[in-house]
Amino acid sequence: MKIYIGTDHAGFELKENLVPFLRAHGHDVEDFGAHKFEALDDYPDFIRPVAEAVAKDKESRGIILGGSGQGEAMCANRVKGARAAVYYGGPFDVAVLSREHNDANILSLGARFVDEDEAREVVRVWLETPFSGDERHVRRIQKLDK
Repeated sequence: MKIYIGTDHAGFELKENLVPFLRAHGHDVEDFGAHKFEALDDYPDFIRPVAEAVAKDKESRGIILGGSGQGEAMCANRVKGARAAVYYGGPFDVAVLSREHNDANILSLGARFVDEDEAREVVRVWLETPFSGDERHVRRIQKLDK
């Protein structure tokens, strides 16, 4: 699967860990940066390109990272066709339901709240979870995209 990934300084270290993990699992990863740690960089510079790429490539997914993942999801969700869900710890059910019910195509990780092992596992689960395709969920997503 094609995976677009991006982060600012807050998620830089975790992104650097996730990219080889994703590639080792057979995914084609395009890294939109940050490509080096810059404490004063701005997340929209890295997140919006991920959201735009995912919105254009319907078969792809995106992973975005930030301190909490909240601002990153807000940025991504301003792009029509991007559906970013936030995960910053807790039950993986949150990530699973984002796929099954909302067909989330971007996972926003709160890097200050998840460690590398948890991030790898939630990403794996999220990527493996299909959209249910239930009519009610399709209808709701169509309303979002109007």
